[in-house]
Amino acid sequence: MTERILEQSGQQSSLPGLYDEDDLVMISALQHYLFCPRQCALIHIEQQWLENRLTAEGRVLHERVHTSGRESRRTLRVEFDVPIRSLRLGLAGRADIVEFHLCEGGLWRPLPVEYKRGRPKKDDSDRVQLCAQAICLEEMLGCVVPEGALYYGEKKRRTAVVFDPALRETVARTADAAHDMLAAGVTPPPRYDARCESCSFLPLCLPKVATKKRVSNYLRTMAAA
Repeated sequence: MTERILEQSGQQSSLPGLYDEDDLVMISALQHYLFCPRQCALIHIEQQWLENRLTAEGRVLHERVHTSGRESRRTLRVEFDVPIRSLRLGLAGRADIVEFHLCEGGLWRPLPVEYKRGRPKKDDSDRVQLCAQAICLEEMLGCVVPEGALYYGEKKRRTAVVFDPALRETVARTADAAHDMLAAGVTPPPRYDARCESCSFLPLCLPKVATKKRVSNYLRTMAAA
């Protein structure tokens, strides 16, 4: 099953409206962008990376999943660390797990499963990342992937995710926005909010300091006017 995916992912397409292989953005950039565009730019434009306890735990979890090998049963095949890409959305990455479930007629339906260390988020970033993986699988395998699952380490159970039209549209819009920002090569200015306290980039980004500087500069400008 993996060999088939790898063979198709290496094909080039000259159809109009598709991205070139050299212009693909990492699927993880969509999650970074939805969490914070500045964080996305620091990682994918400036090539910066800082790790804290949360990111270290997440990295270890993914490494454990990716080295699990392959499982096969009569009606289920499981592939780990699967390379995927979409030329239509300009995305590339690796799926933690892709399960292939045997359906009527002898066809295998893929179901992507993404592992997360914590618990379900309030925003759509995890669901967007998973849906992007599904769209990549659909394009590569010429099939429909209606749903997937997120596995959260704290709860130790799966959360089903249905890839409805609204979620797919969010994926497309986020991919476009991330492509535009990365192509421009400009890192957005910092903007402090509650999410900053859990971000590993806090010591590098210094959003509180930068925000105070912008306010003081504004006040000096207004006073001089």
